[in-house]
Amino acid sequence: MRVITSIQEARALLTRRHGAHALRDPALATAVAAIIEGVRTRGDEAVRQYTAQFDGAAPESLEVSQPEQHSALERLPRELTMALRAAADRIASFHEASLPKGWFDESRGLGERVVPLQRVGIYVPGGTAAYPSSLLMDVIPARIAGVDEVIVCTPRPGDVTLGAAALAGVDRLFAIGGAQAIAAMAYGTQSIPAVDKVCGAGSIHVTEAKRALFGVVAIDGLYGPTETLVIADDSADASLAAADLLAQAEHDALASPLLIATSESVARDIVSAVATQLGGLERAGIARQALEGQGLAVVASSVEEAIDLANDYAPEHVCLLVRDAARYSEGIRHAGGVFAGEHSPEVLGDYVAGPSHTMPTMGAARASSYLGVHHFIRHMPIVALSQDDVLSLGPYAAAIARAEGLTAHAKAVEARLEGQGAPPT
Repeated sequence: MRVITSIQEARALLTRRHGAHALRDPALATAVAAIIEGVRTRGDEAVRQYTAQFDGAAPESLEVSQPEQHSALERLPRELTMALRAAADRIASFHEASLPKGWFDESRGLGERVVPLQRVGIYVPGGTAAYPSSLLMDVIPARIAGVDEVIVCTPRPGDVTLGAAALAGVDRLFAIGGAQAIAAMAYGTQSIPAVDKVCGAGSIHVTEAKRALFGVVAIDGLYGPTETLVIADDSADASLAAADLLAQAEHDALASPLLIATSESVARDIVSAVATQLGGLERAGIARQALEGQGLAVVASSVEEAIDLANDYAPEHVCLLVRDAARYSEGIRHAGGVFAGEHSPEVLGDYVAGPSHTMPTMGAARASSYLGVHHFIRHMPIVALSQDDVLSLGPYAAAIARAEGLTAHAKAVEARLEGQGAPPT
């Protein structure tokens, strides 16, 4: 990791406004557009073609039945099943607590109804690795929100992913991935129903497909490689800070493991610990690429300055390894999630803490939230006014309508006022 002691240089590197468009590749966009068009016009036939082309083979049946999912759950080792159940329980508890409620005020004739989406599609990465945690994190909030039907697409699902699907209550699961899965959920095919919204992270092909299909179907957001920013003062355990950075670096060669320390000695101790621990990792090569490509160790003058830099960067995760971490967490405004203190490592957030680990990246945390129940509901206002309300509010509405040149609007109100004996406006 490169150590930076100049705060001006650090601020230049940690201030960004590029967003998701920085990952755009014209050749990729062209290739994904062809896949989308193929699925739109040829349905299952195209899904099978692209699945065989990119995954090596297409499954005999695109759908994996619920009995097959439950059979897979029964085959899992007892310890793993217990872990998945514990994670599912904590995820459900967190999202139940964050579920908003509707309201109606009879005296004002106004209210708001919280309406679950009817059918959503969840994309779960797979193929080279299994991500049962992502399935739990993304499906359970939809279930808690009250979504009628939850569809999952994931390539080559194994027993652990299928078992997680059984625990999460997936309605239908399809063993397909990539851009063809996003297109299938957006348009619908002979086998796969069209959904109202597609959620979940995936490869660059998945991200490009979500971008291209926005407007055909709603999406939760566009996700890039993981980002973790650790803020550490002289109370931090260097070995724990290093472990937290490496836990994210091993995700992806494009991951961003970042450190802001309150002194150069703290920064160099942690960087040294990173180098020591790196050699013992199974995915050391990937982690090394991430550290060399995106890793930074910045020296700030204080925790407050470190937080200011973190807010400029707006990372997916901020980890506070500082004294009085809970107090300082209140200063983090732009982050996907905050992990306060050495007992709250981000890796627990990946699996069992409770909030979904699908969080905004690439600076989107300035305006976007983690994937939660709010992504699976609509807020619909209810207007049920009385005659008295028409008499008192109608003249104002008519006056504004006429000022806008919308006389039909004005007359629609005035007809009601005249019918109730009110003088014309």
